[in-house]
Amino acid sequence: VQLVESGGGSVQIGGSLRLSCVASGDTIGRYCMGWFRQIPDKEREAVAGIESDGSTSYANSVKGRFTISQDNLKNTVYLHMNSLKVEDTAMYYCAARPYGRVWTFSGSYDYWGQGTQVTVS
Repeated sequence: VQLVESGGGSVQIGGSLRLSCVASGDTIGRYCMGWFRQIPDKEREAVAGIESDGSTSYANSVKGRFTISQDNLKNTVYLHMNSLKVEDTAMYYCAARPYGRVWTFSGSYDYWGQGTQVTVS
């Protein structure tokens, strides 16, 4: 499956963005999806995950501010980000993994997008 993210950009503190991840080559309904973020010289960090049954999980740092969702008809996963903080600045990646693997572990994911940059200032 190929994943392409979009929706990143520059936003003021307290603002909102919606990231999109469009999948092709396979249906996202067959996978569990996740959003990760990374800043230079740091490890990739799990931000949010959504299981095939629709259940969601979040990193503590974004809980209550970010929402992951998916539209199987559009084969798209979203990350709605509200109340953005400077520390949310990072490259954001969408990823797909088979059911049963740990959502927070980047090694669980078989497919990755190219990333979209989010800058909060």
